[in-house]
Amino acid sequence: MNTLATAKRILTQLRHDHRTVALMVLMPSVLLLLLRYVFDSEQAFNRAAPALLGVFPFTIMFIVTSITTLRERLTATLERLMTMPIGKVDVLLGYALAFGLVAVVQVAVAATVALTWLGLEISGSVWLLLVIAVLDALLGMALGLFASAFARTEFQAVQFMPAIVMPQVLLCGLFVPRDEMATVLNWISDALPLSYAVDALTQVTTSDEVDGTLVRNLVVIAGCALVALLLGAATLRRRTP
Repeated sequence: MNTLATAKRILTQLRHDHRTVALMVLMPSVLLLLLRYVFDSEQAFNRAAPALLGVFPFTIMFIVTSITTLRERLTATLERLMTMPIGKVDVLLGYALAFGLVAVVQVAVAATVALTWLGLEISGSVWLLLVIAVLDALLGMALGLFASAFARTEFQAVQFMPAIVMPQVLLCGLFVPRDEMATVLNWISDALPLSYAVDALTQVTTSDEVDGTLVRNLVVIAGCALVALLLGAATLRRRTP
């Protein structure tokens, strides 16, 4: 019940913040549209778009979630909440549920635009593509909740993006196949959850087979999101010093 109440409060706040809603829901689609006409080639777009269908929601959800959570702490909203009979896990699950619902809408809009208007072709299941992209957005959200615990200002929250998001984007196989990277970079890439999301999205795009590798990638993504949420609950503070 506490979790649902927290989620409802966050969704109510988002409903009155039209610019943030537009950023979260529409920006991935706008970026995919821009990408389509930058390449001006269906073949190049079909090669890059599946990975970016995971990268864009991951990045945007990280930024919005980390800043929103920090703002709640700066305005003492979290402090007031935690004087009530509500646990840290309930608070984090409420945030996760609210932003998770936004992530579902975000990915559904982006995938619809990519598959219909922009002509993205995939060999596997569209529903599986959506599930992977949503898990990726939830991963970005969970990491954003965790990172917000270490920031004292909104500017510091944004600064975590180069430290947490950009290395994963550079090493996930989006620009260079991971097996062609230097050995050390390949090892680092194996430890980053976004790599498994991109691998899963690429596999769904090129094959309709659901094998052990795909299942493993999905488990890794979901497991990392869960761990990040638990770490966020453990480091959650009532207010920023």
